[in-house]
Amino acid sequence: MKLKLVLFSSCALLFSSLSSSAQQEREVRLWLTTPDRAAVVAPQASLHFSSDAGKLPLLTVDDAQHFQTMDGFGFALTGGSAELLMRMSTGPRTALLKQLFTTGGDGIGVSYLRVSIGASDMNERVFSYDDLPPGETDVEMAKFNLGPDRVDVIPVLKEILAIRPGIKILGSPWSAPAWMKTNNDVKGGELKPKYYGAFAKYFVKYIEGMRAEGILIDAITVENEPLNPKNTPSMVMFAQQQDTFIAKDLGPAFEKAVLRTRILLYDHNPDVPSYPLSILGDPAASKYVDGTAFHLYGGETSVLTQVHDAYPKKNLYMTEQSVTGRRSQGPLGIAEPVRQVMIGSARNWSRNVLLWNLAADPQNGPHTNNGGCTGCSGAITLDGDSATKNVAYYVVEHFSQFVPPGSVRVASSEMEQLASVAFVTPEGKVVLVVSNTGNFPKPFAVKYHGKVFQTAMPAESVGTYVW
Repeated sequence: MKLKLVLFSSCALLFSSLSSSAQQEREVRLWLTTPDRAAVVAPQASLHFSSDAGKLPLLTVDDAQHFQTMDGFGFALTGGSAELLMRMSTGPRTALLKQLFTTGGDGIGVSYLRVSIGASDMNERVFSYDDLPPGETDVEMAKFNLGPDRVDVIPVLKEILAIRPGIKILGSPWSAPAWMKTNNDVKGGELKPKYYGAFAKYFVKYIEGMRAEGILIDAITVENEPLNPKNTPSMVMFAQQQDTFIAKDLGPAFEKAVLRTRILLYDHNPDVPSYPLSILGDPAASKYVDGTAFHLYGGETSVLTQVHDAYPKKNLYMTEQSVTGRRSQGPLGIAEPVRQVMIGSARNWSRNVLLWNLAADPQNGPHTNNGGCTGCSGAITLDGDSATKNVAYYVVEHFSQFVPPGSVRVASSEMEQLASVAFVTPEGKVVLVVSNTGNFPKPFAVKYHGKVFQTAMPAESVGTYVW
């Protein structure tokens, strides 16, 4: 796959022939993962198109129906993840980052990252970029300093950017500096209205500071999980507060600073759709908003389509979901998270899917005390220079390795216990990801452009088909 994206008109992308060679058109490649680990994103024998589906149920891929363009797939590069990476020796770290971010060879092509603006709950300690002694304020951000991130997050991002220039990066704050909040604490509390302008400047300083380091922040969310006061750090921000903050402070501040960084609202579960819908319905705020970010710890992915249908010109993003489980412990439970998180998000208009989080140590750390995630195992377990890949790694790999940014989702029919999503890549390849959540094998046939190939998906397995 090419690193450089090639722009196509939608007509050329979606209706071009797959290949001038009839032989190439008939060949289908499959990468399979089974729960017993007999295959882990492993290439299988080639399949071939024919005119005979037999009596098998048909899964139809229709590239005449196209939906959203994909921005990428990846992980949260938490401060804890970056800290563990920086503890590695240079050689093993570089080798691991190349495997994560390169395309071709054994690279899995991760194309999108989320970082925390300040500390998240998966940092060793809590910090903001403008921490002050009690009683002091800094509304002009004169004391703003990226200092803590210079130790780990920024060096790791620079190494990643050297491997994959142009990777999209999303930034999310878990809390404003404590002195801006109603409880003067890093956990819970709300942003005082008199500091809305200061918090907007905080975002501008962050984006400009990262840009000075050669790191472009493609988008930000206004607040991570604004209805969750239980993390350390965290901050509550109700819908009307976020609406006012975007309309009167954040949006105008970005406009004044001529920032192209996109503003995403909400960044929480789809069980409270009234939150994003109320802001999207306010022209004063909505004009500054690119779209809505979601997590998936509560509610259903179908809500994303409801939000899309109400405001089809606004984009949707899946910015966080934890997929736990280590490769060495029991069956590799990949089918359900691929169905629910990856396929569910993409089928409901999300332009990306990001899992939480990239790396943790064998004790699921580092994390903050009294509100840090003690059960977040990470896609990779890092123990010094030793790296063990967990189920979340392979969940993302089934997409990131085969669906580069710029790919367009196209229609694929749904079948019982056989979830699927299909894409056409900028190179004109068709990628079909299928998850069998049933406890028995599922034989089926795939129909595309009037031809079919016969296949079967083992129980609780995932396959990526490419032709």
